[in-house]
Amino acid sequence: MRDFSWTYFTITGDVESFLLYKEVNQLRMAGSAEAAAADDAGADELSGMSQEALLV
Repeated sequence: MRDFSWTYFTITGDVESFLLYKEVNQLRMAGSAEAAAADDAGADELSGMSQEALLV
């Protein structure tokens, strides 16, 4: 959707499509930040476990 709205904006100059592009881009960035935070939290949980517990 992001690529389509950008392409449509560059062809037509439609402001609504540019605003859609910006909104999708912001949501993508927010999703990436949340995923990175979740990955960090999961790594913290694993670092507290013993090597034997991880092998089971």
